[in-house]
Amino acid sequence: MKKLFVLVLLLAMVPGAMLNAQKIKMKSGTLDFLKGQTSLLVKYDYSNMAVGKFTDEAEYIAKKKAEYNEKEAGKGDKWAEAWVADKSAKYEPKFEELFNEYCSKKGLTCSQTADAAEYEMLVHTLFTEPGYNVGVSRQNAYIDVEISFKKIADGEEVAVMSVDNCPGMGAMGYDFDTAFRIGESYAKLGKSLAGLVLKVL
Repeated sequence: MKKLFVLVLLLAMVPGAMLNAQKIKMKSGTLDFLKGQTSLLVKYDYSNMAVGKFTDEAEYIAKKKAEYNEKEAGKGDKWAEAWVADKSAKYEPKFEELFNEYCSKKGLTCSQTADAAEYEMLVHTLFTEPGYNVGVSRQNAYIDVEISFKKIADGEEVAVMSVDNCPGMGAMGYDFDTAFRIGESYAKLGKSLAGLVLKVL
């Protein structure tokens, strides 16, 4: 009985997002084209991205901005600027860092300045769950992403894959900052994609 109580207690402590496994699906093509490649040009797209309960990111930003400004003048404006800036300052570097950490061992790296690359990788974020952590209650961040690859010379699309429920959380629950949680989702995305790429290199 005591063991059962401990098990139930542990399960109750596991955030709901962790119970939803990350799903990776190859929608078209294969990653075989990466054999022999040394670099990938990576680009990011956040168009038509839903956030939390909002189907439009702009609506989410407007609501949060108004709420923060109501509490303190100017706070919402600063929050909105940070929300946009975090994409290039925190999320994209995290993705590239983890992808390169693993794939560079096999001679492949991705970069937004890889001008000599033969292929482009487009990371299109379709959904972002910011999550929250208020100490006594928390929800992990997670993202849904579509990643497409095309040959730069002629624009031919060679592969498309989707990644759903890619989680972001801090070790031991110390992830009170929203940007940190979402950044960890992109780190996880980079690591997961690298795992698939390494299978064909």
